[in-house]
Amino acid sequence: MKKRPVWNVGSQKEAAFDLQKGSFEVKIELAEMLKGGVVMDVTTTEEAKIAEDAGAVAVLVANKLSSDLRSDGGISRMTSPELIEKIQEAVSIPVIAKCRIGHFVEAKILEALFVDFIDESEILTPADEDHYIDKHQFRIPFVSGCRDLNEALRRIAEGAVLIRTRGEAGSGNISEAVRHLRTMRRQIKSLAFLDTMELMNEARKMGAPYRLLKQVADTGKLPVPQFAAGGIATPADAALMMCLGAESVFVGSVIFSSKNPSILAKSIVKAVANCYNPETLAEISMGRFEDVRGKEVGILDSDESF
Repeated sequence: MKKRPVWNVGSQKEAAFDLQKGSFEVKIELAEMLKGGVVMDVTTTEEAKIAEDAGAVAVLVANKLSSDLRSDGGISRMTSPELIEKIQEAVSIPVIAKCRIGHFVEAKILEALFVDFIDESEILTPADEDHYIDKHQFRIPFVSGCRDLNEALRRIAEGAVLIRTRGEAGSGNISEAVRHLRTMRRQIKSLAFLDTMELMNEARKMGAPYRLLKQVADTGKLPVPQFAAGGIATPADAALMMCLGAESVFVGSVIFSSKNPSILAKSIVKAVANCYNPETLAEISMGRFEDVRGKEVGILDSDESF
């Protein structure tokens, strides 16, 4: 018997899931549950259990770690259904699975497997770069990546309820993720100085709905949670992203390619919870740099860059 999403408990959540299409507001509430924590990439049930024991708020199931995708090349497709079901049985935290950009059939398969979230991932080989999935047609909430406010608003308009940066996953280098977060902050702040007609013109140039841009201008933030992903390799990296405005972080291959995944995973979780406490960060960073490798983003080959 297939396992329903772990957030799907209680009469209200049961009723929401049984709808033909989950409401956008309910999906956002589900994404809000992941705030303030760490989502970890895993490729085996053993890794998923380590992530759960370390305090991860969710696991992102992948066929291969991002660093392996870089080195192996080839075509990358949706997460294996067999692997998803094994990890669903192994852990009690939410399970996120990846599908290719534009591949709505892969997304339907993942929905049939009752995953908790679907990540329309740029790390996988795109199926249709010009037509992203209409996420409103699904009851399962979607995660999408972005590099700036323009891209974020387009993905939200399509139905994404959790936005993450599109840093260079698997590189161990957070420079792109930092750039994306700072770009978003700068663009959001600039909206406060625009009048109605200027906002309308900005929405037209962005290709984003005016109502979403107006909401961001009024509130000073995105209408959905904003997480950081790509190149986060140390407790200090995770803390930096939180200090820059991320509400949670995704951590990929660095944990399970390290010498002691359990200790590094726990250290990153603790760093997120103590991101404004340098004394605690210093303590948990002891010995966490010796086996963390990375690659300069500027020297990545074109076929290595995500």
